[in-house]
Amino acid sequence: MKLYGTGYSPYVRKVLVALAEKGEAAEHIPLFFHDKDPAFQAASPLGKIPAFDDDGFLLADSSAILTYLEAKFPSPALFPSEAKARGRAIWFDKYGDTEMFDIIIKPFANRVVKPKLLGQPGDEAAVAKALTEELPKIYDYLEGQIDGAYLVGDAFSIADISVVTGFHNLHLAGESVDADRWPKLAAYVTRTLARPSFATALAAPTSPQ
Repeated sequence: MKLYGTGYSPYVRKVLVALAEKGEAAEHIPLFFHDKDPAFQAASPLGKIPAFDDDGFLLADSSAILTYLEAKFPSPALFPSEAKARGRAIWFDKYGDTEMFDIIIKPFANRVVKPKLLGQPGDEAAVAKALTEELPKIYDYLEGQIDGAYLVGDAFSIADISVVTGFHNLHLAGESVDADRWPKLAAYVTRTLARPSFATALAAPTSPQ
């Protein structure tokens, strides 16, 4: 198996965490989106990351890849089997990928990607808006959803992977959840990022060596 995409990407990180949870390994090729590598382009027709190649079976999109991995390596399960729990887990997967991503990535994009990778000035006004106006709404929602060690049921799942993955990028930008204002969320994020699977994923290379 081959996984294409920089370790900076929350979406690539989702797949790396899932692989680690299942005890499976893939050759990680840390390319950036729209890389001209022919094998990557073949696996990702839109040029987005991650892209995946399992002995010629090509697939793009983190949620699609996780669904494939769940079917091929069903243990330990990352998709709940009970109907309501599965529905909620898939909801949180979507929430993390769409509603959260565009906002939680703003500090990282403006403090890391633009100045350090692209040589462009970051937009601190956009960062300030995200931190003071946009992210608090997300934090309020998640604080009200956490009732135990996991977001859904009594087991680690795609819900936890998809929601927490972007918080590492927030940390790389020098920000974190205010534990006084959102104590359950802050503890949940810290606990989840400390899982061995996340530790493995966080150590993944961010660019070609």
